[in-house]
Amino acid sequence: MGFRFFRRIKLAPGVHVNFSKSGASLSLGSRGGKITFGPRGTRITTGIPGTGLYHTTVLPKRRASEEKKVLAAFSPPSSAASAPTLGFFQRLFTPPQEIAFVEGMRELVLGREEKALAKLQESLSLPDGALTAGLVALRLKGAKEALPYLERALQLQEGIGKTFAKYGIHPNFTLLFPYGIALTAPADQKGLLLALAQVYEDLGKVAEALTFLEHLANNQPQDELARLCLVHALMHGTPGEEAYRRVLQLTAFLPNETPVHTLLLLYRARALKGLGLLEAAKETLTQALRRKKDRPSELMKALRYERALLYEDMGNPRQARKELEKIYAEDPAYADVAARLGLS
Repeated sequence: MGFRFFRRIKLAPGVHVNFSKSGASLSLGSRGGKITFGPRGTRITTGIPGTGLYHTTVLPKRRASEEKKVLAAFSPPSSAASAPTLGFFQRLFTPPQEIAFVEGMRELVLGREEKALAKLQESLSLPDGALTAGLVALRLKGAKEALPYLERALQLQEGIGKTFAKYGIHPNFTLLFPYGIALTAPADQKGLLLALAQVYEDLGKVAEALTFLEHLANNQPQDELARLCLVHALMHGTPGEEAYRRVLQLTAFLPNETPVHTLLLLYRARALKGLGLLEAAKETLTQALRRKKDRPSELMKALRYERALLYEDMGNPRQARKELEKIYAEDPAYADVAARLGLS
């Protein structure tokens, strides 16, 4: 019989560190839905507490060079009370599109996403049906297939949330950013704009994505998720001077209190570098590297790698090599570190 070991330590409400034979992992969330970062990758788990029903999605590991933001999971109702159902007599007086919506949401709870999408396609006259269909399609099939559903939801956006509220549903979705940063957004009007921006980014229509994200950032300037999405979109692809300046505006006077702040500081440093302000970029990276607690290791390696490249640009190969050696000691396969050190 094999030896097994597992221990969980609570750091804060909804935040746990798990220890097992395979290593340590970090879990965020409650019983109904959580995301776990560990040595074997990232797992999204959703279910109905007390029923034994749950669904787990394992996300493949991404290479350091992959900087895309993706919709990692759509979380259906997370408690038995919020999972919609219709009795026999209720069905007699419920419109067909609403019946399809309820059945689609139940299929999501059971983890049968393909069947859920098929049912939700019958409820597109409902704003929440169109939004949910778009989110599920985006995760299952991609941006091109999701776009018509989300555009339909945009046309009906004033009614978003009404059907959810009628059945006591509070769904959300998870956006996975580069370097292990995951944030949750509610499936509401804000979530619709974020999802549409994601779709347009995936389709290479960055200008359209920026339109939605600028609208959100201007109307909710303190919203960390909206700001991060906007900064990520601005830095995606081949940004220019205008994009760099906008990123500096969005990240001005930024503290380094959360992993989101740290990622924003990385983007700020890249914007400063893009404008030729190398010393300021170096100071920003140094600020970001001062806080290591609760920061994903991939994010810390990205910061060190960025600072190594910066040292090279500043004519300081000795410091650059020092940074690269630290990365290599932790992860010999990271990016082109081995080649830069002459070890490949």
